[in-house]
Amino acid sequence: MIKILKYTEYLYIIVAIFSIYRIYTDWNTDRNMAYFFIFFAVVSISMFLFRRNYRKKFEQRNKDNQK
Repeated sequence: MIKILKYTEYLYIIVAIFSIYRIYTDWNTDRNMAYFFIFFAVVSISMFLFRRNYRKKFEQRNKDNQK
């Protein structure tokens, strides 16, 4: 289960990288779409940090319970 959580964290990073790429390419042509992708980039990075923090707490709790 923990391995699956690690992979989903990195999916958020991939979405953020794609969103940043789209921001870069669309900034001069379609500013509204660029703002849309700014929102996705911020949410993706936030979710990555939240999920990573949650997973680490979960792992620490499991390690403490096994002692």
